[in-house]
Amino acid sequence: MKKLLAIISITSIFASCTQSPKKQKKEPRVVAEQTLKKDPPFVWESANIYFMLTDRFNNGNLENDINFERNEETAVLRGFEGGDLQGITQKIKDGYFTNLGINAIWFSPIVEQIHGPTNEGTGNTYGYHGYWTKDWTAIDPNFGTRKDLAALVKTAHANNIRIIMDVVLNHTGPVTETDPVWPEDWVRTGPNCQYTNYENTTACTLVENLPDILTESDEPVELPDALLAKWKEEGRLSQELDELNLFFERTGYPRAPRFYIIKWLTDYVHDFGIDGFRVDTAKHVNENAWSELRKEADYAFETWKKKHPNQILDDNGFYMVGEVYNYGISSGRDFDFGDKKVDFFNYGLDGLINFELKSDATKNYETIFKKYNKLLNTKLKGQSILNYLTSHDDGAPYDSERKKPYRTANVLLLTPGASQVYYGDETSRSLIIEGTEGDATLRSFMNWKDLDSLPEIQKIHEHWQKLGQFRRNHPAVGAGKHKRLGKSPYVFSRTYVDDEFKDKVVVGLDLPKGKKSLWVKGFFGDGTKLYDTYSQTEVTVNKGKVILENNYDIALLELAE
Repeated sequence: MKKLLAIISITSIFASCTQSPKKQKKEPRVVAEQTLKKDPPFVWESANIYFMLTDRFNNGNLENDINFERNEETAVLRGFEGGDLQGITQKIKDGYFTNLGINAIWFSPIVEQIHGPTNEGTGNTYGYHGYWTKDWTAIDPNFGTRKDLAALVKTAHANNIRIIMDVVLNHTGPVTETDPVWPEDWVRTGPNCQYTNYENTTACTLVENLPDILTESDEPVELPDALLAKWKEEGRLSQELDELNLFFERTGYPRAPRFYIIKWLTDYVHDFGIDGFRVDTAKHVNENAWSELRKEADYAFETWKKKHPNQILDDNGFYMVGEVYNYGISSGRDFDFGDKKVDFFNYGLDGLINFELKSDATKNYETIFKKYNKLLNTKLKGQSILNYLTSHDDGAPYDSERKKPYRTANVLLLTPGASQVYYGDETSRSLIIEGTEGDATLRSFMNWKDLDSLPEIQKIHEHWQKLGQFRRNHPAVGAGKHKRLGKSPYVFSRTYVDDEFKDKVVVGLDLPKGKKSLWVKGFFGDGTKLYDTYSQTEVTVNKGKVILENNYDIALLELAE
């Protein structure tokens, strides 16, 4: 029996968007159209974030699939597959993310990647994933153009969706025949990281042939000749140099490597209104660099808001979440390097990716929820985590064989904290691809054909849609305080209060089919009319209980109009 749930809230659910993606015959309809009278406030601590590899999500422009003569044969799933910014924008317009309850999109880095392939004994690999930077100031044409990025952000904002850019400050791309190493006053090429103390985790290269930026250095450096020549050939040398002069004059920073890159990264915030950064390999960079990046990102975001007052979504500031690899919520605020502990929350990061939920997910619901509620309201009070169960570089995801898609949705979308849906979680995209090596097996192209043609996939997708929409509409789900109301069937409440806004949610899990009783005494009074948006039936609280009778293992209830 699938483990499903019942949820009770006090506000109405968003209307389901019924548009169909251009490349699909029909997207599954979720709920009857309803009207949301008042949008709930957006809260980063409860955000429902969708993460995709830009190259593997949706191909919106077939004409940009090959650039820089990237046409050599590669190992399985280690070349460019065609996904791009236009493809993401298309799905926003089609209502895909709205239907899924997504209110923020994070895509893999889109800056210009190394042109050539690498071959470390596993076959050719191109920088399709976006983490092998060649030029921070340019968008890679395989992903799109500046015009495409502008359209994506504008379209997302029009649909009340925030945009998070994935940024890399730690390293350049590998050295290839067509991609020379950066100057030695910019990068180190060894030793490889050992991960036993602070120094051999930060002052090192992640792997062989991945030059590490000297982010700890304050020594001024000249721009690489290769970069200057590239800008000159592209006709933007004077503009880039003028902008750098203005940046260093305004900030007073030394012209050290990290400050050039900070300038280049925050330009995307200034120019396009990017709402947040996901910072890659955060623990491998001296932590003060993140404070500096955050300071300039805040400045750029406020500058953009002043220039675009009609495009401001709300009063939220810039958002930064860090990938401190192997950080878990049980660690509280500190990450232990072995010989030194660092509180990354003190260095510009609003949240950290939580690597712990994938192991917690095997426990019972109350054990998970109680643990996260306690830690987020004690050790991490005022801070945030980003939970995930699948990602692009975690070789041991929860449910790697996609046998528990309903439980995966329940755990991910109902655990306190922000949630990260990895592309294909909602469609059971296979994570086991024949012939792949390493992370490539996690990075197949989005399985749109399955969603279009397989009833079971459509059913799973609909479950994710309904849960996602509810989470988006109720900050209490991710940011509220948790309390168990009943043991059998398992029922709990979440309550979120912020100034004059109050959001109350009651959830029941593992409900029996047929007739079921949910204990809500002390939360909703007798006579209160509630509406089950899953079965689309109205019920009334009587003697502290709600009685439901249907063939669903799940109910999503809200205050009836």
